[in-house]
Amino acid sequence: MTEKTVAEKAASRKPAGRKTAGKKTVGKKTAAAVKASDREAALREAAGGKAAAEETPARKAVAKKAVTKKAVAKKAVTAKAVTKKTAAKKPVAKKTAAKTVPETVAAETAGVETVAAETATSKEAAPKKAAAEKAGPAKRAAKKVPASASSTAKGRASRPPAPAPAEPVGAGPVRTGPARTEPVQTGPVEVAPSPALDGGDRERLLHGIHHDPHSVLGAHPAPGGIVFRAFRPYALSVTVVTGGLRAELHDDGDGFFSGLLPLREVPAYRLVVAYEETVQETEDPYRFLPTLGDLDLHLIGEGRHEELWKVLGAHPMTHEGVSGTRFSVWAPNARAVRLAGTFNFWDGIGYPMRSLGSSGIWELFVPAIGEGELYKFDITRPDGSRTQRADPMARRTETPPATSSVVEASHYAWGDEEWLAARGERPAHEAPLSIYEVHLPSWRPGLTYRQLAEQLPAYVRELGFTHVELMPVAEHPFGGSWGYQVTGFYAPTARLGTPDDFRFLVDSLHRAGIGVIMDWVPAHFPRDEWALAEFDGRPLYEHEDPLRAAHPDWGTLEFDYGRREVRNFLVANAVYWCEEFHIDGLRVDAVASMLYLDYSREPGQWTPNEHGGRENLDAVAFLQEMNATVYRRVPGVVTIAEESTAWDGVTRATHHRGPSGFGGLGFGLKWNMGWMHDSLQYMSHEPVYRKYHHGEMTFSMVYAYSENYVLPISHDEVVHGKKSLVSKMPGDWWQQRANLRAYLAFMWAHPGKQLLFMGQEFAQGTEWSEARGPDWWLLDPAYGAEADHRGVRELVADLNSVYRSTPALWERDTVADGFRWVVGDAADDNVLAFLRRDADGTPLLAVSHFSPVVRQDYRLGVPNDVPAWFEVLNTDAGRYGGSDVFHADPVKPEPQPWHGHPASVRLTLPPLSTVWLRPA
Repeated sequence: MTEKTVAEKAASRKPAGRKTAGKKTVGKKTAAAVKASDREAALREAAGGKAAAEETPARKAVAKKAVTKKAVAKKAVTAKAVTKKTAAKKPVAKKTAAKTVPETVAAETAGVETVAAETATSKEAAPKKAAAEKAGPAKRAAKKVPASASSTAKGRASRPPAPAPAEPVGAGPVRTGPARTEPVQTGPVEVAPSPALDGGDRERLLHGIHHDPHSVLGAHPAPGGIVFRAFRPYALSVTVVTGGLRAELHDDGDGFFSGLLPLREVPAYRLVVAYEETVQETEDPYRFLPTLGDLDLHLIGEGRHEELWKVLGAHPMTHEGVSGTRFSVWAPNARAVRLAGTFNFWDGIGYPMRSLGSSGIWELFVPAIGEGELYKFDITRPDGSRTQRADPMARRTETPPATSSVVEASHYAWGDEEWLAARGERPAHEAPLSIYEVHLPSWRPGLTYRQLAEQLPAYVRELGFTHVELMPVAEHPFGGSWGYQVTGFYAPTARLGTPDDFRFLVDSLHRAGIGVIMDWVPAHFPRDEWALAEFDGRPLYEHEDPLRAAHPDWGTLEFDYGRREVRNFLVANAVYWCEEFHIDGLRVDAVASMLYLDYSREPGQWTPNEHGGRENLDAVAFLQEMNATVYRRVPGVVTIAEESTAWDGVTRATHHRGPSGFGGLGFGLKWNMGWMHDSLQYMSHEPVYRKYHHGEMTFSMVYAYSENYVLPISHDEVVHGKKSLVSKMPGDWWQQRANLRAYLAFMWAHPGKQLLFMGQEFAQGTEWSEARGPDWWLLDPAYGAEADHRGVRELVADLNSVYRSTPALWERDTVADGFRWVVGDAADDNVLAFLRRDADGTPLLAVSHFSPVVRQDYRLGVPNDVPAWFEVLNTDAGRYGGSDVFHADPVKPEPQPWHGHPASVRLTLPPLSTVWLRPA
């Protein structure tokens, strides 16, 4: 029946027994066909508990055929049934003769004809014969199974039958408040055919290319009442429930159900959906308004939404009084996006999302979906092909190699208030900062976040480090990347537990007085087809120019820093880790590869910037924005650049321009890669040749104050054939350990902060392996050489203890007058000596001797205002495994000028050692 016919019949208030265009009535009366007096009598009779009419034999026949699952009725049924042809998509004839309808509803719907359910596509009508006198008791509409629904509906017969979607965890019936329209009818009512769904809308929904499903699905005002439409593939029937009213919708085929109810306005309603083996009562996702506001969309469009994780992704929430989960994703090139997950057996056909204008955001609120559900976005690309993608904003993922995103909400209660309040008292470059670098999955292989929380804080505290630096914990598909090829930028890796478990680890470290720095990787991402690469069918997160997109070293893709939404994704991600997980610092990986357009590229493989230079101006702007935003929003944190070139102003403020004309990048600290390479090169030489390489140990002081530096002995230096730190040292086993001890003490005294990778603190002899982790058995008392390894570990603990209690070693790391050479040119002796001073001028004398001999009465210049010096640390001490050459008594200066100082001391220099002396 056409929309016009329904409207005309409603206006004319004529009986429903007449024929409509091309159709016959089913030979049964409706409430509109009864005179007013008869209607009142019928209502009084209904109120007395007598049904005006029971279910027709036609319904009983259909029910029987559904049970036997016969697709086509080839024989006439018994006298109780009406002969029925099983044409495709033909609805079952129904009768609703004023069944228990109170007078208030009858009065409200008077004049609106309730039309019998008829076939939508066939011109054949069911026979007029009816046997109302033999009809059985009425059944709940939601439990009826029309034969056509399981065997003849177009589109479903060609697909393998799917089981009904399982009710989500914690997804019990979610009741809403009173309906806006208050129908008080207590039983099923007849549903008129709704205005026909536009063929284009139908095809777009079926093929997953509809950008606005909410405009056609759900409930909408129409002439004659409210149109209800549902798209539930594989369903046998769909019934609308609002207040006490129940109305079974017509089966329009292909999983579409619709009906016109004589209501004045859209009510709050629920759907009862019947499948072959189950019946579900649920909210309709397509009755809700968008969950994202105009301000959110505006900020996203501007690339300035600093809390992007709160609006995109999957968020359990209560929306319009209903519990569920909001799903939203940025996919501006997609023709359409559908939601697939465990709740719909990974078939997103019935869950199309709506496009929110020109923002490129797609959104859907799904009632009753809660935490723990797996999901992906089913994206229709511009060329019509489809791809299922993990959520770029997912805050939890499946454990690799599984790739689904997981609905997540945090319930963690933090206990680190004191730590957070105190961490900003000193800027990082003026505070003690010694870092223990950790690869969590291999530190103690097999431990979870919570198990690590029982062991790691105690171990790091015993060693005296102020911070741990965690190699990337964001989700990554390949463990062999150590976390440096990220796919889940907002999700801690599920290998070790849940996001709240990771919060527990951070909290435990804070309560042990240990800060947490996290490696962060905004330089590139892998090409996995389920992740970010060509996310919506075209380059989106990566640069559209293939030369700019492909990272030449790692086979990955570089971010398009010039696109404001991509820049927003990364800036918000930096803030996210600091605010949501209380991270104290971000060490930004591979900054050099971001800054230069010609990084690892040959001529012809890159295009100059607008000024003709090789600087990546988009990346510069991104890093400046990231640093400025993080420092503004999260006081007390520090950002650290792994930058291996001489870029001007890495740790200079963003608003201060340097000689190059660029503002500073705004980092707090920078890895001193030059010092690392030079000093390790020096230490690898046999002592007899070191005098020819003396400048490798002194050159760092030429540029020591150009940036705020960290001195890193990181994982990169103890893998891929580079040997472990102790194995880089020349000589026999005793000399290797002595060299290592002397080098570590030189490093801790040198201007800059310190970083040491796990395993090197106890002289692990083999390279690090992410599959094996540190060789903890070397510290087993049952091992014969355990004392040798434990001695190095005790030295590291003492280095950190003296370091933390001696401001001269850290307070003026970035100020030139905090350092003065005593002797920097004693190449023949392999000796380096210098003074460090704190803000009050109190000095510390550090002397390194890199020869395997004892030097007696070695004279060094010192200030004349210190009456005596005493040893506070000597790497040759017997308990560290050394030869135990030390100064038991304070050393008094002599009034003999030396090395440009007014006084001097004579020391006995132990072999391959570093000695620290402080004023007595």
